[in-house]
Amino acid sequence: MNKIGKSVSVILLAGSLIVTGCSSKSSSSNKFSSEDYKLSDVSFPLKEEVSLKIMTSSSPLAPKDPNEKLIFQRLEEKTGVHIDWRNYTGDVFNEKRNLAIASGELPDAIFNSGFSDYELLKNAKDGVIVPVEDLIQYMPNLQAVLEKAPQYKAMMTAPDGHIYAFPWIEELGEGKESIHSVDAFPWINMEWLTKLGLKMPTTTEELKQVLIAFKTQDPNGNGEADEIPMSFIINDGGQDPHSLFGAFGLGDNGDFTVVTNNDEVKLSAADESYKKAIVWLNDLYNEGLIDVEAFEHDWNTYLAKGRENRYGLYFTWDKGNITGMGDDYDLLAPLKGPEGHQNVARSNGMGFDRSRLVVTSANNNLELTAKWIDQLYDPHQSVQNNWGTYGDEKHQNIFEFDKSANLLKHRPLEGSAPVELREKTSVGGPLAILDSYYGKVTTKPEDAAWRLNLMKEVMVPYIEAENIYPRVFFSLEELDRLSTIEADLFAYVKRKRAEWIANGGIEKEWNEYLDELDRLGLQEWLEIKQSGYDRNSK
Repeated sequence: MNKIGKSVSVILLAGSLIVTGCSSKSSSSNKFSSEDYKLSDVSFPLKEEVSLKIMTSSSPLAPKDPNEKLIFQRLEEKTGVHIDWRNYTGDVFNEKRNLAIASGELPDAIFNSGFSDYELLKNAKDGVIVPVEDLIQYMPNLQAVLEKAPQYKAMMTAPDGHIYAFPWIEELGEGKESIHSVDAFPWINMEWLTKLGLKMPTTTEELKQVLIAFKTQDPNGNGEADEIPMSFIINDGGQDPHSLFGAFGLGDNGDFTVVTNNDEVKLSAADESYKKAIVWLNDLYNEGLIDVEAFEHDWNTYLAKGRENRYGLYFTWDKGNITGMGDDYDLLAPLKGPEGHQNVARSNGMGFDRSRLVVTSANNNLELTAKWIDQLYDPHQSVQNNWGTYGDEKHQNIFEFDKSANLLKHRPLEGSAPVELREKTSVGGPLAILDSYYGKVTTKPEDAAWRLNLMKEVMVPYIEAENIYPRVFFSLEELDRLSTIEADLFAYVKRKRAEWIANGGIEKEWNEYLDELDRLGLQEWLEIKQSGYDRNSK
């Protein structure tokens, strides 16, 4: 055994003692992990098939057994590694995952693991999962990714210098032109505008007048007052109306964290412009222009009303998932506010998830596991894992494979909702898709290319912020404080946000609200977040 192998074995033994109550680990002590195959210098396909045991989550639209997916069938044929999956839908996955950890009944790895940074570091500290940086020596595909895009290695690395998980990376544009720059696109009903002879609104006041017309002039022509001028799902990321807040100044996003061009981290919900935006939305609500269910309905209800074409204006990432890809709705450009502001705050999203696969301390086959995971970082494999595959006779195919060009070409969506279509055949997990792959490995997805163009033409000219809040990897101590503070701070912000839009009162209560934010730890939160931002910038 080489030096690296010995060091990993020590880590595994320590982790095993913690997880199993200080009992020594053997191949028979945990039926949920694979036996030790004593394989080294592994190359694929294996001469004799072996199995790894992996826990995962997948969409309820997908097969219960992930091995029914063509992507995994091809991967098994390529490697000779069979995966015994313990698969759960997202609604119960975290509970099942945490139960396995608490009981010590660990699989070899957890795929689509979904750990927060805090959970990642805590499970590493407790010996549930093992550091994986030494395994990268066995992973030429991942090494190639990190050589082309070295920034991701820094994002993967914890403050203690270890890497505890394998990431998901999806590049689609960069800087302000990244597909993630604005999540909550506002979609306005062009059919109704045309029927009523109205122009596209360009200011907050013009939008109000348009919404009044939508309410009072029966634009759907059925003689009933069933039109919903504006709808959203409050505090729900891409379905929240925060993209309108920039008309009043700083703007707002899904996690209330905005970085100014002076590199100052601010809580958007404590800014004076936030108050002005809420006052305006409350005025719209008092005029009966906002869906009364916007504060309580779920995605399915939101979706159903959208598919009935009842919305004048609504918010979501991709209209194709709600009202289809037709011309009935178009993207509303950032509005000019009463003081001349015309800004849209950037979201802090990016195509990076730190924790898509973790290796547990029950794993007896580290080299084998690492080399299997590395197959997921093969460019053509990553593309299919992320979006779906080709040649599937049971489901609508995502790709056509041009063998002569070695190119995966995205097929037209043919009216299908992108998310629903892809979840049936894609597998997610750890993968990497770099911007350099487009045109060489794959084409851009139809919906992504369309959204990127919209972003560039409609949103980017009005994005003031040069930076987003980056994916800082905080220490366990910092994360502990942040999570403690945010549990109360964000709950309070979200509650007051909904309350003020529906009932008013923000101007009278503003100073009291700011005092309460401080009492709940805002200043300490800002200090930790600013410190993390400054470290990351060096």
